[in-house]
Amino acid sequence: MSTLIDFTRVNNDTNGNPRYVCHFLNFITADEKSDYSLALYRAKKIGGKKFHNKQYGGGIVFQSYNIESTEKDILELMKTI
Repeated sequence: MSTLIDFTRVNNDTNGNPRYVCHFLNFITADEKSDYSLALYRAKKIGGKKFHNKQYGGGIVFQSYNIESTEKDILELMKTI
């Protein structure tokens, strides 16, 4: 299980579903400036949300039981940019 995106496991949501956070830089290209709002806009297309927590600055959170599938969705999204 080798991943290209570094995910951090965080506390479950209120319904007990697992959540993972990755950095917003996974959603922007090298040519784009560090624009969190653009990254968040892209992440929302595949279910990402802003992570409201001081423990992980610039994070985007995903509810996922299959993090490999989530990673695949992120990589496919970035191929279309």
